[in-house]
Amino acid sequence: MKARESRTRAGLPIGTLAFGLGVAWALFATVVWLAAQGVATRNAPPAPRDTASGKPFLAKFSDIAAQAGLSMRFTFGGETAKKYIVEANGTGVAFVTGVNGFVDVTRKAGLARAGWGSGVCAGDVDNDGHLDFYVTYWGANVLYRNRGDGTFEDITARSGIALPSKQWSSGCTFLDYDRDGRLDLLVTSYQAFDLATAPLPGKASNCEWKGMPVFCGPRGLPFGSVTLYHNRGNLSFEDVTASTGVATVKGFYAFTPVAADLNGDGWTDIYIACDSTPSIFFRNNRNGTFTDIAAEAGVAFSEHGFEQGGMGVGVGGFDNDGWLDLIKTNFAGDYPNLYRNTGDGIFEDVVMRAGLAVNPQYVGWGVAFADLDNDGLSDILQVNGHVYPELDSETAKTRESFRNPRLVYRNLGNGRFEDVSAQAGPGIAQQKSSRGAAFGDFDNDGDIDVVIMNMEDTPSLLRNELSTSNHWIQLRLEGTRSNRSAIGATVRVEAAGKTQTKPVLSQSSYLSQNDLRLHFGLGSATRVDRITVRWPSGMVQEFKDVPADGLVMLVEGSETAKRLTLPR
Repeated sequence: MKARESRTRAGLPIGTLAFGLGVAWALFATVVWLAAQGVATRNAPPAPRDTASGKPFLAKFSDIAAQAGLSMRFTFGGETAKKYIVEANGTGVAFVTGVNGFVDVTRKAGLARAGWGSGVCAGDVDNDGHLDFYVTYWGANVLYRNRGDGTFEDITARSGIALPSKQWSSGCTFLDYDRDGRLDLLVTSYQAFDLATAPLPGKASNCEWKGMPVFCGPRGLPFGSVTLYHNRGNLSFEDVTASTGVATVKGFYAFTPVAADLNGDGWTDIYIACDSTPSIFFRNNRNGTFTDIAAEAGVAFSEHGFEQGGMGVGVGGFDNDGWLDLIKTNFAGDYPNLYRNTGDGIFEDVVMRAGLAVNPQYVGWGVAFADLDNDGLSDILQVNGHVYPELDSETAKTRESFRNPRLVYRNLGNGRFEDVSAQAGPGIAQQKSSRGAAFGDFDNDGDIDVVIMNMEDTPSLLRNELSTSNHWIQLRLEGTRSNRSAIGATVRVEAAGKTQTKPVLSQSSYLSQNDLRLHFGLGSATRVDRITVRWPSGMVQEFKDVPADGLVMLVEGSETAKRLTLPR
């Protein structure tokens, strides 16, 4: 029997024998939670903190959004109370190019559209050298084709990828699942939300938070779905959800999808963070079909077999062993997941051992593995924010707050992290109710910056004011046999005895698009010994002895690494 052939209303698999008493306990705990509120949480206490290393953390973040020209305000329903869940989840953001300042060209570019937006992903769907965008909504989604002259064309109707009007799409990711050189599209739906049937706050057991009436759900509301579209090559797509096996998995509230080669076989797999239901891991069967192996692979539940309120996902190699690991953020009262890839796409949740269970009080959203201080080790930056603005009212009976600080964890290089948020600057201490976060070097100075979506507020642009002699390299990949964006490639960088691994992703973090340029800190190394690229086509290439401290272009099939000039 396949695990997850069917599910209970609470989302647990029926008939899965592999978990024994662990699943039985998870089922009991789920029933208890369901009676108390509409989202999975277990009121987990903070884990004890290790003694601080005493090492200074040199990456300092300041919010320069206002001076950079980012002044728009995100408005999502009520500011002091939320009537429906559609008001609570916010949006993702996208980091596409590096520039020092911003000018609002939305209308001029043809991107002005009103609606309940959710996520964004980027990819060159027609391989013309220009990044296109897909934007998800509660309602019809939109595919924008980049004309290459600073303007975009809405090609949703001709492409055939508009979902039903009452579907609440959340995430999206471009990927080339069949290695034909064209980007396909996967879209996640959080739920089928209808105002006509949505219950009101406090009207049922799934409409309370610690005794306080709040909006209902997600539990008790209609489940979401996943849709996979195959790129025909003529700016049109075919719905292959059923024929690829994606449609066999049901009963979930899906948020952020990430598409990367998670088992190292050269084919793109898909991992999806799900809220209050088991998360999903679609293994690519290399024949045009997928199988959900999340339970078997160890990434469906927590380390104790519990469902969790999954939000965002980061992908990278935190322990420099050559495999891609996962970091997933969850709802308040729970720990994040640090899924260490033990090889061939089998994972273990090492969140406790890694020291990342010290801040369960926050609702976590956008997240990434990112080398913030360029020492050759991937750190973690996470943004937070509760979903109930009522927590800030005078009548609230908990100590929780709608607005929270951000978190930064320094990678100690021994499989453990330490919380250095207090050392990471005013942009981390800033109290916001944040959602999407996109990572990239916006000012092209050789370190990672972050743009953040804040509920009922303007965005944050956290500039990394890193002061260090550590070196770095950025890689821009271009496919020839593969899709031109090189989405789905896996890159290994060997320098100074360390082997770092990163994928080229479409969407990650929380419903967001990171800079497609890959950033690697190099510590004291002034040159990279070897760069190995496994392209989405399956081709594997090596580039040796590459100088540090610059942007390098790697073209599929080319024998040389070309150094590019970074705009400043």
